[in-house]
Amino acid sequence: MIRPASGVRLWALGLGRWALGFVAGVLVAIPAAGQMPDPSLMHGRAVPAADLPTGTVTVRLVREQLGSNVVGQEVQLTADGTPRTAKTDDQGRATFEGVPGGVAGRARATVGGEELVSESFTVPTSGGLRVILVAGLEDARKQKAAEEAAAAAAPPVRGTVAFGPNSRVLMEFRDDTLQLFYVLEVVNNAASRVDLGGPLIIDLPEGAAGAALLEGSSPTASVSGDRVTVTGPFAPGTTSVQIGFRLLYDSAAITVEQRWPVALEQLTVAVEKVGAVSISSAQFSTVGEVNAESGTPFLLASGPPLPAGGTLSLQLTDLPVHSPTPRYVALGLAAAILALGAWFAVGGRQDDSGSRRRLEARRDKLLGELAALERRARKGAPLAEPEEERRQRLVAELEQIYGELDEAGTGPRGGGRDIAA
Repeated sequence: MIRPASGVRLWALGLGRWALGFVAGVLVAIPAAGQMPDPSLMHGRAVPAADLPTGTVTVRLVREQLGSNVVGQEVQLTADGTPRTAKTDDQGRATFEGVPGGVAGRARATVGGEELVSESFTVPTSGGLRVILVAGLEDARKQKAAEEAAAAAAPPVRGTVAFGPNSRVLMEFRDDTLQLFYVLEVVNNAASRVDLGGPLIIDLPEGAAGAALLEGSSPTASVSGDRVTVTGPFAPGTTSVQIGFRLLYDSAAITVEQRWPVALEQLTVAVEKVGAVSISSAQFSTVGEVNAESGTPFLLASGPPLPAGGTLSLQLTDLPVHSPTPRYVALGLAAAILALGAWFAVGGRQDDSGSRRRLEARRDKLLGELAALERRARKGAPLAEPEEERRQRLVAELEQIYGELDEAGTGPRGGGRDIAA
């Protein structure tokens, strides 16, 4: 079901920063959910670690990518104005113990002349913190840009792409609306651009409304209604496609189905934990609970890859549901006001000219269209965005017609006749 709303595209675009921030926070905190993301997303971030002893902060140094550990490097941790130093071990980690809880801290190191500084963080009073610093990010960006330029100059080849392991489906709740975010990485593992023989098309689940691209999406992606189109050819590496849309529900249990046009290398779904809400699917191998950086709890589910053309089918139960009665009452009142206005406008009028007949014929036709839309809304079938815009145009044109009829002498008359008597 779709909730009619104006400005919904701006709503979705405005959530782009939130969605990407959430992804980065959850991926850093949950490495077991799949392969690790782009190291640049984690650089300088501090993540709470309940498994570490209270007062313990570890700082890991890597060069350009995870697994390329920087060993034997001195790291400085400043907490509450007091500097401490330690050297990284074989895993690239420098460990600081006995750091007072509740104080502000920051980690820094110099690798090959490059100064690395973390974001400011607060040491927790329970458990510890993990911080990662990544060296060589700028050099890696330059190298990647050069490789992309060379690949862009070469002719494309026929091939395939996939949604990479860092692709995620995220969900949160607002009233009776389920807000979904697809954060997708279209991965081309070839050394040159790949032509699929046509665009990559993602048809969103039934009932998707207000779909829009989020900030950071590739300019080759576009949205029309509930269809997302990504045109090729696809450059080597990843093409980012981030989509926001909404689903309206009116029961405590729903099923969401999404067909993927290309293979999904890692199935990962995060759902905001509101009340007793739960998520299940035969395609999930694990379901656990994690916290975003803000402390908001989320259910995190993962599963094996899905083939091209495969459909993700998941069930959400114990959803927060509010009574639809106020919405139906509001729709009924709106329809009653329109009907009453139409009655007053046409009551007691006489048609004695061709001009008035034409105006009234047009008025009746528009009223019929408007009544059909209102009946649909009262039956609980929400209007799609084009239909909502049509309803507003109908009301505006009817107001203009009524004004012309009044000027033509069809309004209420005085002298003891009609409503003005």
